[in-house]
Amino acid sequence: MTTLTQSTPDIRPAEARIRRIDAADLRWALREGWNDFRSMRGDILFAALLYPLIGLIAAALTFDTRLLPLFFPLVAGLSILGPIVSSGFYELARRREEGLEANWTHFLDPIRERRRGIVELTIWLLVLFLIWLGVAWLVYDLTLGALAPTDLGSFLSALFTTREGWMMIVLGNLAGALLAAGTLATTLVAAPMVVDKAVEADSAIAVSLRATRANAGAVARWGMIVAALLVIGAIPIFIGLAVVLPVLGYATWHLYTRLVER
Repeated sequence: MTTLTQSTPDIRPAEARIRRIDAADLRWALREGWNDFRSMRGDILFAALLYPLIGLIAAALTFDTRLLPLFFPLVAGLSILGPIVSSGFYELARRREEGLEANWTHFLDPIRERRRGIVELTIWLLVLFLIWLGVAWLVYDLTLGALAPTDLGSFLSALFTTREGWMMIVLGNLAGALLAAGTLATTLVAAPMVVDKAVEADSAIAVSLRATRANAGAVARWGMIVAALLVIGAIPIFIGLAVVLPVLGYATWHLYTRLVER
């Protein structure tokens, strides 16, 4: 397959040809992501960045119990920003694929070069993240908000033992699933594409949506795989995410190379 570097003139995104993929391609992408992880470890980096961030969120919520309902939405919502946070992994996978030097000095290359598409896509994901937090708070306000739990114990008790609590769980998960699906459809191709090519975010998102429509079943399966791995990685106390997130970042790059002719 012919690959493109950043210095190579890009085809117009509207002309990008979409391939059909199946379950075998998903397994291949995960294997390649694991191989990249073994070659270019990412767990140490995520352990250094992710856990302090989660700790700060937890500490802030501990001191202000009014924000307890936002703990899970904040932690879960970090996955919305995952595609852009993984831009460094896309860059490393791209360089390794092309036989170039691929070490951690190149992890921040996409950000240092201030590629316009990355900035635009970051804004889009921040908007989705804020929408998610707003929806999560609205769901809480319409359900458990009336019971006004005052501490962690009363909040958990109301969450799992009352009708309002279970309604919050169901509605919150439905809203989260819809936003996760929207994030996946708009970024599965777009996030690695803005690292791979000098392309604007709206054009990359359009290609991502075309790829999703052409491979609806495979993309849905990929979304379930990602969700399952994130849940596994989060148990217990998010330890596994230091492995899961880099592997998924690398694997997403390889899936992109299967979905779009570059």
